[in-house]
Amino acid sequence: MNSLGTIVSVNGPVVKARAMRAFGMREMVRVGELNLWGEIIRMEGDEALIQVFEDTQGLRIGEPVRGTGRPLSVELGPGLVGKIFDGIGRPLDVLLEEEGAMLSRGVQVPMLDRKSLWTFKPSVKKGDAVAGGMVLGKVQETPLLEHRILVPPSVEGEVIYIRQESVVTASDVIAKIKDVYGNIVDVPIVHVWPVRKARPYRERLLPNEPLVTGQRIIDGLFPVARGGVAAIPGGFGTGKTVTQHQLAKWSDAHLVVYIGCGERGNEMTQVLEEFPQLNDPRSGRPLMERTILIANTSNMPVAAREASIYTGITIAEYFRDMGYHVALMADSTSRWAEALREISGRLEEVPAEEGFPAYLPTRLAEFYERAGRVVTLGGDEGSITIIGAVSPPGGDFTEPVTRNTKRFIRCFWALDKSLAGARHFPAINWLESYSEYAKEVEDWFSTQVNPKWGDYRDKVRALLAEDEKIQQVIRLVGEDVLPDEQKLVAFTAFLLKNGYLQQNAFSEDAYSPPEKGFAILEIILHFYEKASELVKRGVPLSLIREGKPVLEIVHVREKSKENIMMEISDLKRELDAFLEKVGSERKATRGRV
Repeated sequence: MNSLGTIVSVNGPVVKARAMRAFGMREMVRVGELNLWGEIIRMEGDEALIQVFEDTQGLRIGEPVRGTGRPLSVELGPGLVGKIFDGIGRPLDVLLEEEGAMLSRGVQVPMLDRKSLWTFKPSVKKGDAVAGGMVLGKVQETPLLEHRILVPPSVEGEVIYIRQESVVTASDVIAKIKDVYGNIVDVPIVHVWPVRKARPYRERLLPNEPLVTGQRIIDGLFPVARGGVAAIPGGFGTGKTVTQHQLAKWSDAHLVVYIGCGERGNEMTQVLEEFPQLNDPRSGRPLMERTILIANTSNMPVAAREASIYTGITIAEYFRDMGYHVALMADSTSRWAEALREISGRLEEVPAEEGFPAYLPTRLAEFYERAGRVVTLGGDEGSITIIGAVSPPGGDFTEPVTRNTKRFIRCFWALDKSLAGARHFPAINWLESYSEYAKEVEDWFSTQVNPKWGDYRDKVRALLAEDEKIQQVIRLVGEDVLPDEQKLVAFTAFLLKNGYLQQNAFSEDAYSPPEKGFAILEIILHFYEKASELVKRGVPLSLIREGKPVLEIVHVREKSKENIMMEISDLKRELDAFLEKVGSERKATRGRV
């Protein structure tokens, strides 16, 4: 740290320093006698504005500013999975161990433990030609995740040394490569990457495979593709965080990066308490063996909240480059935008709508565009799916963050306060939500689940839309005045809402594979088709909907996924027998009349 400047003013998390010509834009600096971490965000001649990632209370004019010579960066290597970091990449478990519950400011600890031992197995040999992104060797980081050590993106050449199978630490060099210019490049097991710079890839692929979430309303009606971007907007108490927890637990991603960005501390505490107790539904292993947590709660410094999004997406890109499918949960981008607004105000920038900076759409675009399904530099396929929670004040979806987010996402799961109040979860409004990925992933669902997936999805959405019109009439004049055809639509919608769209996060039904969801949908639509025929023949709906097999449809979702297919098949036979009996009895009665 050779460069040295001087503090001339302190305005909350923004510090102005002089004698800064030798510093670089976006350079990380140590501010004041406490060595607080900061980042240069504006250069004006000899002066620089610095956003400080820690509490600036006690800083004085005249204290020094020291340069580090590097931008805000994270360490990438074995030891990331299963850990929790703060917004600038410091491991919170290590800080707790060294500092106790009251963390000191200016603490510097390595992001990755230098004492942990890993068994390295080489994948190349001396003399091999390698290029950026190729696998040099592997480390079994957790039972669920193999960590692949890659050639740095900018390096290409011949392997002149490769470490043989042995135990290594994060400080060890595992290969030496002679590049095309004749230089010898050491490749350590851990490397550093600037968080604001997207990692390169070879080719972007079409998002035509779904991220299976185990949530029926998502997988069945509003699917998100691997490599896609989705938003979960909703007011306070509508279940944004719980929905993201469910997606983190049950989605079929290889790795989950969960960013608690500006949310309440008790919500992040719930994540930390829950996740170590949960098992992965596919392997039975602890879920933390494929999870990385970034925690920057609402009581932490606001500048670090702004950085946490970039820390999380850079880690996600690193594992994508290994050929993994990564799901990134950002909870919530509204709090991140509020951090931008506060820092912008301290910088005295001209505010745009509702005080947010004019560059808010640009920052949102930069973040969401780092998602995608790609061919990596090493030739594998990997993806990052971003699912961002949005917290509009009062549930107003027209406010700037929600409105600008909709410009850059293709999947919108609108949470509804009335549904949450009725204890209907996930509280995703089926009329306001949409997915532009549905047509792109239809081929996958048709081949992997059922060829009728697209037709059933269209029928369900049409029934729910028609039911909304009928419900408006019912609220005005009551149900009794409706013809049986409309009553049947309303009753079928009731079965869909309570038997298909609703899921209990604390039961067997918390995870519903697509096959189970389709089977439930199939029996509901089968009932609607058969009942429609009877109603057209003059059979009163009151005789149809009171049958025991009909009422049992709502409870099918509670069956275990192991037995549901057999039980649905049995219920379908009972349902057909009941409906045939009702139709026959009605015909006989009319014949006697």
